[in-house]
Amino acid sequence: MFLRHKTLFLSLFISLPLLFGCASSSSSAPAAGPPTNNKSSFDRREISSAMSDYFGVTSEAAGSVVERIFRDLGEPNAYIYGEEGSVAIGIGLRYGKGTLQMADGSQTKVYWQGPSIGWDVGGNGAKVFTLVYNIQSADEIYQRFPGVGGSAYLVAGMGVNYQRSNSISLAPIRTGVGLRLGVNVGYLAYSKRRRFIPL
Repeated sequence: MFLRHKTLFLSLFISLPLLFGCASSSSSAPAAGPPTNNKSSFDRREISSAMSDYFGVTSEAAGSVVERIFRDLGEPNAYIYGEEGSVAIGIGLRYGKGTLQMADGSQTKVYWQGPSIGWDVGGNGAKVFTLVYNIQSADEIYQRFPGVGGSAYLVAGMGVNYQRSNSISLAPIRTGVGLRLGVNVGYLAYSKRRRFIPL
């Protein structure tokens, strides 16, 4: 029993920089183009290019993921690019920070945090590129988004799952060590400021 608790403690200790630093390495922002007031969505080429630049993957790899999501959900009218860290020992925690890029060119800082329950053990860090659908203003992102059951899949080494709250849908795309797809359920709460309690 002591050995088990010691192992759990070490796993948490090693993962703390991921949780509270949320990937300290700097990443360049994806190209979003000049601000325009009449643009209402991003097309497949724009999303593939921005995702390829941010993740540092080939345009073909990014395009295969985008094609699948566009087939399911269509063109997004915003996206979030950022980084996150997570740790889990049956019950998990995920913390992230990034930038919400609206189709009209405006940008807003956003944080997210949430619990999960599953068969996870350990920690991981990842870059995240989230497509956002049916959002009319940046303030609408600040709410809780549960995962959509059975929506998790892996394409070209990138993990995707869908989240939904009312009419707004999110498609987070993750690349990094330990995607943890299909083994946990939970929600993510998006907020204007960092919250250490994931509510």
